[in-house]
Amino acid sequence: MRFNPKARLDRGRVKDTGQGSRGRGGGLGGGGARMPIPGGVGGGSIGGIIVIVLVYVAIQVLGGGEGGSSYSTSRLSDAADTGRYDDCKTGEDANESQDCARVAVENSLTDFWDGELGDRFRPEDKLITFSGSVDTGCGAATSAVGPFYCPADKRIYLDTTFFDEVLERQLGGPDGGFVEFYVLAHEYGHHIQNITGQMSRVRTQRGPQSDAVRLELQADCYAGMWARDATTTEDSQGEVLISDLTQADIKLAIEAAEAVGDDRIQEKTQGQVNEESWTHGSAAMREKWFLVGYEQGSLEACDTFAADRV
Repeated sequence: MRFNPKARLDRGRVKDTGQGSRGRGGGLGGGGARMPIPGGVGGGSIGGIIVIVLVYVAIQVLGGGEGGSSYSTSRLSDAADTGRYDDCKTGEDANESQDCARVAVENSLTDFWDGELGDRFRPEDKLITFSGSVDTGCGAATSAVGPFYCPADKRIYLDTTFFDEVLERQLGGPDGGFVEFYVLAHEYGHHIQNITGQMSRVRTQRGPQSDAVRLELQADCYAGMWARDATTTEDSQGEVLISDLTQADIKLAIEAAEAVGDDRIQEKTQGQVNEESWTHGSAAMREKWFLVGYEQGSLEACDTFAADRV
């Protein structure tokens, strides 16, 4: 993947809060949408799976409404920005720095979904990177949670060590720049589900055909939609942001999606597969729906809730 050296980067929606304390409250209490990862981050062992149960206690918030919420936005981390992204100004910076590439991809995702959704889109939402722990509108979280989207504050949270320490070393996933961008696009997909009301469709939370799995596969499909048109996205001056996205990049995205399939994680952590406990879908399902988005490129094609079987 290459970025246009002439493109100008907008750092306004990307922030780094640095090293956090161990966090209050013992984890996400409000139901953020997360990548499924094994326990033991930092301890070096794969332990049991962190079971992701999508608990929607305030449908009006999770569906994108503007009404009241049981979440406390005072828990959102407003720590001073570390300045991690201050030097990210151009596409050339993105070609030389993974941090700046992260900014460029956020810009690309923002432009793409603004074009898809128009007035329904809210560009003020942010990507927050952190280390150790972070306080969010959904509660306190540590790095062990993995990348996640908080519907209460409409932000994506990411400890960037996840890709080397968990996805690659513990789960045997691929290594490469586009792996992270697939994950960002997937979590951005959860934001799209939030503001379009898709999250409010979740009723059943476990099993290969459950609503929770359909929600996750739809986020994969939305990631594929973005990848399909990523090279057409532009900065505020009309310069193309991404000059080249190769089939090797798409292959990395598919391999990453497969690595975090419920069946792959269960095989790694338990030695056996239990479909009825699935919350994100199998490796094959995740590959399928990413490719549906990539090949068909429409919100209608990505309506996993309308499919007889996913």
